[in-house]
Amino acid sequence: MFAEADDDEQIIQRVAALDIGKAELVCCVRLPAPPGHKRRVQEVTTHTTMVGALTELANRLVELGVERVVMEATSDYWRAPFYLFAAHGLQPWLVNAKDVHHLPGRPKTDRLDAVWLCKVAERQMLRPSFVPEARIRRLRDLTRYRVDLVGARTSEKNRVEKLLEDACIKLSVVASDIFGVSGREMLDAIIAGDRDPKRLAEMARARLRVKIPDLEEAFAGLQLGTFDDHHRFLLTRMLARIDQADRDIAALDAQIEQHLAPFADAAARIDEIPGIGARNAAVILAEIGTDMAQFPTAAHLASWARFTPGIKSSAGKTKGNGSTGHGNRYLARAISEAAIDCRHTKTFLGARYRRLVRRRGKKRAMIAVGRSILTIIWHLLNDPDTTFHDLGADYYDTQASTTAKQRNHIKGLEALGYKVILQPAA
Repeated sequence: MFAEADDDEQIIQRVAALDIGKAELVCCVRLPAPPGHKRRVQEVTTHTTMVGALTELANRLVELGVERVVMEATSDYWRAPFYLFAAHGLQPWLVNAKDVHHLPGRPKTDRLDAVWLCKVAERQMLRPSFVPEARIRRLRDLTRYRVDLVGARTSEKNRVEKLLEDACIKLSVVASDIFGVSGREMLDAIIAGDRDPKRLAEMARARLRVKIPDLEEAFAGLQLGTFDDHHRFLLTRMLARIDQADRDIAALDAQIEQHLAPFADAAARIDEIPGIGARNAAVILAEIGTDMAQFPTAAHLASWARFTPGIKSSAGKTKGNGSTGHGNRYLARAISEAAIDCRHTKTFLGARYRRLVRRRGKKRAMIAVGRSILTIIWHLLNDPDTTFHDLGADYYDTQASTTAKQRNHIKGLEALGYKVILQPAA
């Protein structure tokens, strides 16, 4: 029995495609057949990526009545044409290069790539990538830069720890955070020339003071002369970079708060989800925006974020391990952190994690809870009147039948080595 297909076979009459490089781009335009001709016509031209040339090209496409301009996501070179064409009233589409594979064995040039992309685009065989509005893009620039700066600061801290190990200073063995108030005071004193283990150990504060004898042993290497001018120079530079990163991150936090103000209500409602937090709420909004029209359903959002197992089936057999693939790493980090942070909470998400981790492992439990979080976020953003309501940690227990509860309890006791015999109560 035939059923209606979900594709649209209508050809876009006027379409353009760009093969973009750093210095120049190739543009292919395909138009309807002129009077007296049967076949469509096309024009392939080469332009520089300077603003003037892009403006001329945009005006030319507007004159031709082009309905859609398709371009591959090549590095960041697509940004200037995309933004400029959108400002001229055109409909730019950014597409994933993986969706536009050329036929194998065919020659590959920029010109041929542009023509092929145009042919595929006119038959509506491509999906547009998500490009958020300008305000969200600016917020995204800030949140991503903050994540990268935090990573760079962490790398610099690791270098400091390696440098101290090279100088036989075992401070990291005693102090859990060598960059706290006590640790920084000790490191600054070492740079200033202090080599007395007792005097350095006495700089400990709060709970670290109970470890003063251990600190003296940790600094014993200083008396052997293992910390020289070479280590002093490097340590000074590393600590300076860490301090600069701290200042930059603080400045970014202020800017993020300012750019997040128009979306404060959405951020506050997302923050109500266990494990999210204000910082990750800002990252999530910066990555997916607030307009859920881009994602028709919560399943679309989860699939775009790669929190849905891949399905590969052939000849009645499922292949592969259900890998989700690689998605937006900034969004994945924020959602994964939220899923892990809520694992010990007395909430529905916490119960879901603990329930899954026993039989599926930590990674699969994290992905499943992350998908649940994305589903909640989609509903909160799709309907501004929706509020978050936690189902509670006992949700699964209240939903399970008596037989299922018995089976689970028996399995748990048998796993501990007990033999279970059920007898009804008198």
